[in-house]
Amino acid sequence: MPDLIDIVLPADQSEGSTHEIGQWLKGVGEAVRQDEPLLEIITDKVTVELAAPAAGVLAEILKQVGEGVEKGEVLGRIAPAGPAAPAPPSEQPELSPAVRRLIEEKRVDPAQLRGSGRGGRITLQDVEAHLQQAGEPASRGAGGVRGRMVPHSAQRKSIAEHMVRSMQTAPHVTAVFEADLTRISAHRQALPGERLTLSAYFVRATVAALQAVPEVNSRWHPDGLELFEDCNIGIAVALPAGGLIVPVLHRAQELDVLETGRRLSELTARARAGKLEPREVQGGSFTISNHGVSGSLLATPVVINQPQSAILGIGKAERRPRVTAAGGIEARPMAYVTLTIDHRALDGFQANAFLSKWVETVEQWS
Repeated sequence: MPDLIDIVLPADQSEGSTHEIGQWLKGVGEAVRQDEPLLEIITDKVTVELAAPAAGVLAEILKQVGEGVEKGEVLGRIAPAGPAAPAPPSEQPELSPAVRRLIEEKRVDPAQLRGSGRGGRITLQDVEAHLQQAGEPASRGAGGVRGRMVPHSAQRKSIAEHMVRSMQTAPHVTAVFEADLTRISAHRQALPGERLTLSAYFVRATVAALQAVPEVNSRWHPDGLELFEDCNIGIAVALPAGGLIVPVLHRAQELDVLETGRRLSELTARARAGKLEPREVQGGSFTISNHGVSGSLLATPVVINQPQSAILGIGKAERRPRVTAAGGIEARPMAYVTLTIDHRALDGFQANAFLSKWVETVEQWS
């Protein structure tokens, strides 16, 4: 019998700290071509396709949908095409661990379920819909409160771990400023064609502030502070199914505001469609959380991308009264901005210097 070829999760292909099988794009017994997409790997940052390392027939699936995997682990095996190929699989698709647990808990016969997933695979939603139709009562938690258990995704578990690790690792301090957005709002109105988002201007102001206070664009090490020359700015993007991802705008210092706007639109669209490549979430040196797009006026985000030294939070832009230089009062588009710092690496005067330059850039936009 010909030697089987291992399908391995490469150490250098999948970005992220956690990995699980998203879906197999081929079933056991199906022919595969070399470099053809074979399965999806879901990480805490991005979903990536893993290609077949060789042509042949998918002989074994060792890791099922929903199972966690480690880099370097064997996920399945391919047999060279020919008479030694294994028999076709059974008609019933494999169940994910989460689906199997729920079916066993509720004593549901899988034959009664109609799978809506890829290749007829049974999903959690299929099981829950079946239980509702059958009049299955919701589970009861502490104190008899009605409810149901929703399994955490790999991304949500990784975000939770990252938040805890960030707070345990770095002492956080937050400075709060307020910015008048009148000048950039006027610039947006004056541009021909499609208007830029405010985020494009916020990135340009961030570049100016990072260049003025380079210690903020840094990484803490026990024996020194590593200062970065490139402004690789991550933009936190909320995902339709929940959670967030931080695509990175690399070398933002080399872009003008129009190119910044175009690149941001492309990254955001791919992030929400789950089409980001691993390189697009790697190498960030600073992060912006524009939480105002969802209505928040003020927030103090933690340093979500350790080991970066700071994160900028930008609140909702709304018209508020402001005293002008002439002593009058006018309604101006205003926004609160916060800089949360790792106090090991930075002090308050550096945070204030950064925010002062940021606000100056926005308010004196030319």
